[in-house]
Amino acid sequence: MNTELAQGLLIPFLGTSLGAACVFFMRGELNEMVQRSLTGFAAGVMVAASIWSLLIPAIDQAADMGQLSFIPAVAGFWFGILFLLLLDHIIPHLHQNTDEQEGPQCSLPKRTMLVLAVILHNIPEGMAVGVVYASWLAGIPEITFAAATALSIGIAIQNFPEGAIISMPLKSAGSGSMYAFALGIFSGAVEPAAALLTIVFASTVVPVLPYMLSFAAGAMLYVVVEELIPEMSAGTHSNIGTIMFALGFSLMMTLDVALG
Repeated sequence: MNTELAQGLLIPFLGTSLGAACVFFMRGELNEMVQRSLTGFAAGVMVAASIWSLLIPAIDQAADMGQLSFIPAVAGFWFGILFLLLLDHIIPHLHQNTDEQEGPQCSLPKRTMLVLAVILHNIPEGMAVGVVYASWLAGIPEITFAAATALSIGIAIQNFPEGAIISMPLKSAGSGSMYAFALGIFSGAVEPAAALLTIVFASTVVPVLPYMLSFAAGAMLYVVVEELIPEMSAGTHSNIGTIMFALGFSLMMTLDVALG
């Protein structure tokens, strides 16, 4: 693995780690308005990344199909949606601000199911980073190293609040700072692992890259619509979530266009 690729895969993990490190210098739980703002921001980043970094390149890569160039994007998108729907049903997990468990019923501790929920978020993000770098390694002209790095940076930015949102409640619930930090780190470690596995698979079957790009987009948008948007809009005064969504969307769009 070359140095550039290794750094690109680790950038999102760094974002999660820095967010999890908030347990060492912040006290108490994150304010509800702050959580809503960070969730909205993360949702905006993921939607913009799904469009500019994944779906548009998938359609461009299939340009030789003419009027049917939308097929890989649509097919991959739906595979991504259905894959996350499957994971949502087979992995027991628990979201913030609720005690209603999702997935198969089990007796796992609440903090474990919170971590599993974040891992569920991070799988498609890792796959998205991996498939973009796989496209760059394969020499696909629509994907430059700068574009792949822009996606890594965007995911890292939205991973920062995710790291804090998973670690801070664990500390407030009585866990030690180091333990809460370690669980935050663990939740983010799935991203470089998923990215690396995606690169290994994609490098052996290059023609599926357009499908994999849109697959990652579908998986990320499932997370946004199923979980992040409801969380950012819950309760009263939800305008802050919408504004932060727009900010995250604008930032990721700017990064992709400027660096891509």
